[in-house]
Amino acid sequence: MQYKANTPEEYILQVPEERQAVLKKLRKTIKNNLPKGFKETIAYGMIGYVVPHSIYPDGYHCNPKTPLPFMSFASQKNSINLYHSGIYAKPEIHDWFVAEYPKHCTRKLDMGKSCIRFKKIEEIPFALIAELCTKLTVDAWIDIYETNLKK
Repeated sequence: MQYKANTPEEYILQVPEERQAVLKKLRKTIKNNLPKGFKETIAYGMIGYVVPHSIYPDGYHCNPKTPLPFMSFASQKNSINLYHSGIYAKPEIHDWFVAEYPKHCTRKLDMGKSCIRFKKIEEIPFALIAELCTKLTVDAWIDIYETNLKK
């Protein structure tokens, strides 16, 4: 599901009421733990966190007018999805997350390349997400992005 929103607050107000508190908590968790430099925005119909053009003027290679994406989350029909580019681009972060997840949740991990799906909102592992947010600085993400872009 995509919501037409210009701000994170507008986005959250459009989701079903029973999810709004969880999305507010997820947003707060991310904002309180992401390293300095990432900017919160609405990107691709989701609440996103990007490297702004003021830090990385080249922007995203698919559309240089777009800031470099890093992380986002969305309320989908059957789940709340968290997208983290570091999980996809850096195997050490992926392996760490997969190993840590069972320590925080009894439910089986439902994960794609960079997408983690939470079908039971009461089981979202906020402490684990907080730690995940700290794993890459803006500079580290730019280095990984540029290295993978050159391949």
